[in-house]
Amino acid sequence: MSARRGKPSVWLLAGAVLTLCAAAPTVPTTRPRTSMPAEAQAIQTDSEGFRLAVPPYAFVFPLDHAAHPTFRSEWWYYTGHLHAGLRTFGYEVTFFRLGVPIAGAGKGGSAWRARQLMFRHLAVTDETAGRFLSDDRAERQAMDLAGADSTRYLVWIGDDYAGLEADRRTHRVVGRDSLFALDLRLTPEKPPVVHGERGVSQKTAGEGNASHYYSFTRLATRGRLVLGKDTLAVDGRSWMDHEFGSDRLRDTHAGWDWFSVQLSDGRDLMLYRLRLKGGGLEPFSAGTLVDAAGKAKHIRYTEFDTGPTGDWLSPRTGGQYPSGWIVRLPGEGIELQLTPTLQDQELVAASMGGLAYWEGSVRVTGTSAGKPVTGQGYVELTGYAGKSPF
Repeated sequence: MSARRGKPSVWLLAGAVLTLCAAAPTVPTTRPRTSMPAEAQAIQTDSEGFRLAVPPYAFVFPLDHAAHPTFRSEWWYYTGHLHAGLRTFGYEVTFFRLGVPIAGAGKGGSAWRARQLMFRHLAVTDETAGRFLSDDRAERQAMDLAGADSTRYLVWIGDDYAGLEADRRTHRVVGRDSLFALDLRLTPEKPPVVHGERGVSQKTAGEGNASHYYSFTRLATRGRLVLGKDTLAVDGRSWMDHEFGSDRLRDTHAGWDWFSVQLSDGRDLMLYRLRLKGGGLEPFSAGTLVDAAGKAKHIRYTEFDTGPTGDWLSPRTGGQYPSGWIVRLPGEGIELQLTPTLQDQELVAASMGGLAYWEGSVRVTGTSAGKPVTGQGYVELTGYAGKSPF
C-alpha cells in the first residue's frame, strides 16, 4: 500500500491551467463536515455545462479543501522556504485539475475515458548551491492513475499527493522526481483567508468571470528533502492557495505578475498585477494584506505600486522576465524590495506542451511604518515566454 493510501485517514495546450490568484478578503465559515457550501446559491453554468463562480458562496472547512469537479479548473498550490542547517531552499508543489467537457467524455464505457485531467508541478530552488530543479507530470483521472477526491482533501498523481492528515488540520505534501523529492507536513499558523466579495474572487468585469479562492498564508513546515544521495531533515514556513472556477480570461490580457510575502513583523501580503496587451493593468488587479492575528484587508489596484529593478533573459525559451521588484503600499506605509534568491527559476512544463513561467523564491527587505522589516516570498510571472496560460 502506498503512502498516499495509508496516510491521509488555469488553460493552454491540451488544457494547461494556472488560474489567476486574485482578490479581496471575506471571513471564512467553519461548519460541521456534513454541511454543504453555498446552500442558497442558484447554480449557473457555462455553454459546456461547467459551473460558474457567482455569489454568494459560503466556504465550509475542511470540506472545501476537497475537489470541486463541477467547475472547469482547480488548483492546490504550495510554495515555501526550508532550512537544513545552514543550507536554504525554496520549493513549489502544485496539483492542477482540468475538467473535460461532458460531451467529449465518458462514452463507450471504457475505463480509460476520463472527465478530469490532472497535472503536477514540482520544483526546488537550492539557494545555497545556486541551482533550480523542476519536474512536471500529467495524467488522466482514470484507472486510479490520478485523481482529486470531492469528499475529502486528497489529490494525487501516482504516489505524489497532497491532502489532510487524520487530524483534518495538518497538510501532507509528497512529490518526487528521479533527482529530488519532498515529503512535508504543514500546520496552519493562521486561519484561512477567503478572497473576494461574498465568496467570489472577480477576475474581469462580467458575471461568472471569477473564481472561489482562499489561502493559508503561513504554515509551519517540517519534513524531508532528498537531493540526489542526500536526505535532509528540513523545517521552515509555507504558503498554500486553493482556487476553483470556470472562468477563462480575455484575449486582451498578456499575463500576470503575482507576489506572496511573509514579513518579519508577522504580516503577510499577496498582490497580483494582471497585465493588458499594449500596456496597463486590468482594474481587477488587487491584493490582500493579512495582519499578525490573521485579519485580512483588501488592497485595490490603485492602492499599490510595483516596478522591476532588473531583468533576466531565459537561455531556454528566450523569454525576458523582470528580475527584482520594488513594492509600495503608501496607505500602509510599506515599501519593500524583492530580490530573487536565484535568477533562473523558470519552469518549462513538457506535460503542458512546453508552457513556460517563472516561479521563484525571493528575499525581502524594506520598511513598514518607518521601521526596518525583512521577509521571504514567492513570485510568479506568466506571459513573458510565449502565451500566458489562460
